[in-house]
Amino acid sequence: MGEKFLFDGSEDAPVTILLAHGAGAPMDSASMDATAKALAAAGFRVARFEFGYMAARRTSEGRKPPPRAETLNPEYVAAVNALGAKGPLVIGGKSMGGRVASMIADDLHATGRIIGLLCLGYPFHPPAKPEQLRTKHLAGLRTPTLICQGTRDEFGTREEVPGYTLSDAIEVLWLEDGDHDLKPRKSISGFSTADHLRTVADAVAAWAARLTQ
Repeated sequence: MGEKFLFDGSEDAPVTILLAHGAGAPMDSASMDATAKALAAAGFRVARFEFGYMAARRTSEGRKPPPRAETLNPEYVAAVNALGAKGPLVIGGKSMGGRVASMIADDLHATGRIIGLLCLGYPFHPPAKPEQLRTKHLAGLRTPTLICQGTRDEFGTREEVPGYTLSDAIEVLWLEDGDHDLKPRKSISGFSTADHLRTVADAVAAWAARLTQ
């Protein structure tokens, strides 16, 4: 991975958030852009990076499919090392990016390198396959974790998720009528995507403040 980051927010921000992208869209997708800017507006320094297979799509003709999520763990650790954040660091990402971060979080947290984990639309199971759960490692997770999930996310809805065995370290913020991109249907929910991203940013700010007290 060429360690190339996209930054939003002040270099002097007290907390840095490192975000990885989801399986199918790059780090500069409209959804990632809007999320990073909302978090930066709430006072964070936000860094985004790309896994190698996604970065390769920018230069090669063929679209490499995403590899198995756990094979990306070393790339995420490499990004943490390359970023070299000076102050408190939160790792996470959108969908698969957050899932990869969740698999490396406890090792980094145990050594004091991160203060928390932020997952934006956690892929609890593949769409239409609720029996294929990706939650086993979440039962024993020790890292303080905030999962921001749309109530109609096809990777894990508000009806499904409370039935999963999740660690007490995990908090879930539900966004009314949000899909996997946290996007609501305004005519049904009365909220816009920007409303939900402000809610996310405010919640992350309050959560991070507790972690850095």
